Amino acid sequence: MADAASAPWTIGRLLAWTADYLKGRGADSPRLDAEVLLAHVLRCQRIELYTRFEEQPNDSQRAAYRELVKQRAEGMPVAYLVGRREFFSLPFRVTTDVLIPRPETEFLVIRLLDLIRQQPPRDEPWRIADVGTGSGIIAICAAKQLPNCGVMATDISAAALEVARSNAAEHGVSARIAFLQGDLLASVAKDAKFDFIASNPPYVKSSEMAGLAADVRRFEPREALEAGPQGTEVIERLIPQAAERLQPGGSLLLEISPMIDEAVRELLTADGRWQLMPTVKDLAGLPRVAEARKR
Repeated sequence: MADAASAPWTIGRLLAWTADYLKGRGADSPRLDAEVLLAHVLRCQRIELYTRFEEQPNDSQRAAYRELVKQRAEGMPVAYLVGRREFFSLPFRVTTDVLIPRPETEFLVIRLLDLIRQQPPRDEPWRIADVGTGSGIIAICAAKQLPNCGVMATDISAAALEVARSNAAEHGVSARIAFLQGDLLASVAKDAKFDFIASNPPYVKSSEMAGLAADVRRFEPREALEAGPQGTEVIERLIPQAAERLQPGGSLLLEISPMIDEAVRELLTADGRWQLMPTVKDLAGLPRVAEARKR
C-alpha cells in the first residue's frame, strides 16, 4: 500500500487495492471489509466513501488503515477491528471478550418480543432474564422495544458484563437492566421469578470446533461457543434452573443449532415441567430457537 508514482492513493484506489488483497487471502467479503475499515479510519459512514473516491487520505490515516488491513488479512474479524457490530438495527460495542452478534439471534429477539406483545396489557412490568448476555444484545433490545419491562442479565465473564453495561448505557436502558456475574442463573436470588427467560448459550459440540470458520475459532471466546461433546451440556444445566425461576405459564427461549434440536426437545420433555412449543425456524427453514412454556 506504499505510494506509487503512477497514481495517488485516493479512496477509490485504496478500496480497489485492498479488496483484491483481502480476496487473495480468503476473505469472504473483501470489498465490504475494505469499506468498513476505511470508513472507520476516516470516521465517516460507509456510504459516504462513494462520494469521496477522489479524496486522498493523509499519511496517518493511510498508516492506520494499513495496520487494520494487515490484521484483517491475518484473520481478525472486522467487528473486533472497528469495535462495533450492528444488531437489530442498533450499533453495539464488541471486544474479543464477547461473541460477535449474529443474525440468527435476531430470531430469538423477535420471538421474545412477539410473545410479550401478544399478552394482555398489564401495569406490572414484564420480568425478563437474559442468561449469558455477552455484549447484552438480547437484554438491550428487549428494554429498548418494551418500555414496560425489567431485565436481569447474567454472564460468567466480568469482562463481557463490562461490555454489556457500556452498551446499555449507550442505548439509554441501564436503569431497567440489572447485570449480575455468575454461571447461568446461579447468581440470581432463589426466589426471583420471571415471565420470560431467554438465552443464547454455548451450543457447539467439541467435535465441531475445528470445523468453524477460522476467524471464529481463533478470535471469538471459546467458552461462549463450546458446550461439550454433545453440544447440550450448558442447556441441560439451564433447563431445571429456568423451571425453578419461571412463573407458571412463563416461556423459555433458547437459541440452538439445528443439529441439537431433537436433543434439546428430549431434555425439556424429560424434565416434566415444560409444555413444548414449535421450534422457531430461520430463513433457511432450519431449527433455530427452542421454545417451551412452564406448566
